[in-house]
Amino acid sequence: MNPHGSTHLIGMHGWAGDHHSWTPWAEQVQQRGWGFSWGERGYGAFPPAVPHWPQGARHRIVIAHSLGPHLIPAEVWGEATAAVWLASFTRFLPQGRAGRPLQTALRSMRQRLEAGEVNDLLREFLAQAAAPQAAELLPQGPLERGISAEGLQRLLIDLGRLEASSGLPQGFPQGIPVLVVEAGQDQIVAPESRAQLRQELPQATVWSRADLGHSLLDPSLPGAVLQWIADACA
Repeated sequence: MNPHGSTHLIGMHGWAGDHHSWTPWAEQVQQRGWGFSWGERGYGAFPPAVPHWPQGARHRIVIAHSLGPHLIPAEVWGEATAAVWLASFTRFLPQGRAGRPLQTALRSMRQRLEAGEVNDLLREFLAQAAAPQAAELLPQGPLERGISAEGLQRLLIDLGRLEASSGLPQGFPQGIPVLVVEAGQDQIVAPESRAQLRQELPQATVWSRADLGHSLLDPSLPGAVLQWIADACA
């Protein structure tokens, strides 16, 4: 925690993840003397946790991956002063014909989860999220720690959130500084959805990483993003 409370980050993981994905980020945040907390959906070993801003935080930055922005409560978004969207979207399913394959994929995922194919499905999903890099480079998460019965229900609920997403999250403040980091080889978020995010956030700084997939597996990325935050808060 930043003893002065001047800058605080809230991180939110995406579908099938947990808060341990922020460990490399938290270490560098601490080195800067900033505060960092996170939300947790509770798919696996950890109980759900709803993030909140500490008293006295002047700069309040949400940093969220994939579905993460849509898992942040409206009251948290309402007090944010900057935002970082990592391989994310406002509408997951593109409208029209472009969205039909993804809609079919979501339906199949739901059926497989309900049929008990949880581990096999998550392995396939995480491999696709990591590609073109190896899934072994991903931090351990709910798959390795075990999916609870309650966690399975949350995975199913959040598939519905993916399907229903259609715009900026409730409470999102207009006009705040925004950084969007796109993955050029993203196999999860469709190009049409990435384009719509840019359209809905015209003020955003956009970094497009043609070499990376959905999980944005680059050890240098946290440092670069934190420097953008430092500059945005200056």
